[in-house]
Amino acid sequence: MTTLRVIDALGAEAPVSPATVQGWVRTRRDAKGFSFLEINDGSCLANIQAIVDESAPAFAVIDRATTGAAVSVTGELVESPGKGQQWELRAREMTVYGAADPETYPLQKKRHSDEFLRSIAHLRPRTNKYSAMLRIRAEAAFGVHEFYRDRGFHYLHTPILTGSDCEGAGEMFRVTTLPQDFAPPAGEPPYEQDFFGREANLTVSGQLEAECGALALSRVYTFGPTFRAENSNTPKHAAEFWMIEPEVAFCDIHGDMDLGEEFTRELTRHVLENCEKDVELFAKFVDKELMATLTNIIDNPFERIPHAEAVKILANAKKKFEFPVTPNMDLQTEHERYLCEEHFKRPVIVYDYPKEIKAFYMRLNDDDKTVAAMDLLVPRIGELIGGSQREERGDVLARRIAELGMNPEPLWWYTELRTFGSAPHAGFGLGFERFLMMVTGIANIRDVIPFPRTPRHLEF
Repeated sequence: MTTLRVIDALGAEAPVSPATVQGWVRTRRDAKGFSFLEINDGSCLANIQAIVDESAPAFAVIDRATTGAAVSVTGELVESPGKGQQWELRAREMTVYGAADPETYPLQKKRHSDEFLRSIAHLRPRTNKYSAMLRIRAEAAFGVHEFYRDRGFHYLHTPILTGSDCEGAGEMFRVTTLPQDFAPPAGEPPYEQDFFGREANLTVSGQLEAECGALALSRVYTFGPTFRAENSNTPKHAAEFWMIEPEVAFCDIHGDMDLGEEFTRELTRHVLENCEKDVELFAKFVDKELMATLTNIIDNPFERIPHAEAVKILANAKKKFEFPVTPNMDLQTEHERYLCEEHFKRPVIVYDYPKEIKAFYMRLNDDDKTVAAMDLLVPRIGELIGGSQREERGDVLARRIAELGMNPEPLWWYTELRTFGSAPHAGFGLGFERFLMMVTGIANIRDVIPFPRTPRHLEF
């Protein structure tokens, strides 16, 4: 079998014939004595035209080769007289593995709305837009592993099932084997008869476990699914999403910002170099400014400002924001986008946030008012990365847990790290889907993941 990616890469070089192409029929056009099939196998954006002459054995099954059908076509690759393609396939043999009823097949040759395509998520990868997105997603995932491996990081698999709440927000999915109508006997702890004998949830982050890895292996990263039971229907939020979370020992907030900036720049470069034609599709049809945005990310240093300075810039902006600007506020998307799109016109890293709006594990600064946290903001998306230097001092960590009214018992192992060879360490989380939105120009997170999970949507 010859993939279309190989044929597309041949350019002017003479291909080896005969060739067999296997894929799905995008369109079929009939003429007197022959038919034209546009076939795509998903390996690249390009289709190949197969010409089926009535004198060829392949013509015997041409009626079954309708739009959407799965076919295998063998024939001679010849130079194409048509525009936009170097080669075409003169079909000799054809097998139709799976026909598609032309009356009911939903992906006919026309543009479909994103909303409609979400309703047929099992078929939308056959469209140009979503096949391109999935190839970019696959290549970007490879780029993640390549980036960290080349820098001496170890890939750490952290639990999906957890008994702790990393963010302390309580927006977690509960996991249980108990029947829905189960009521514990009087005096018995509520989870005594559950599978783990205690409350269990789907993880919102692998960070806490990654810290254990970093304080032994020095450099680790996680890359896996995370879950948040946040009843939000914004274009940036999903209940299931993938996170990349590096953790580095003997690292402070400045090293953390350096790593976040380098990772964002190099992963963007990796996608542009390895998915050029797929990215061009999005630059042409989705976001006309996409290439300029991505080039700006690659070519220019990121701005870095303390949170207090960011607030001053926003307060003095000649723009009305929906969310008021206050000294101790957490930045909203509109604030983040203003900073990087209008004020600095480049990605921005905001650091040293007020402690009241950040998590318990972030290192308290000497002013006792701010923590060594950082958010990396990019155009159109806002926050792409959130990270911090972790609190390595046991007494300070215990005080912060108490101040926030958290139960320290489930975190006994985490706090114990601070008593056995504690060291400065830092890390961050990058939302993989938000990165994909950035490099494709796609505006909704539901369209950069094969089967999105959002409130009231659990199909497929």
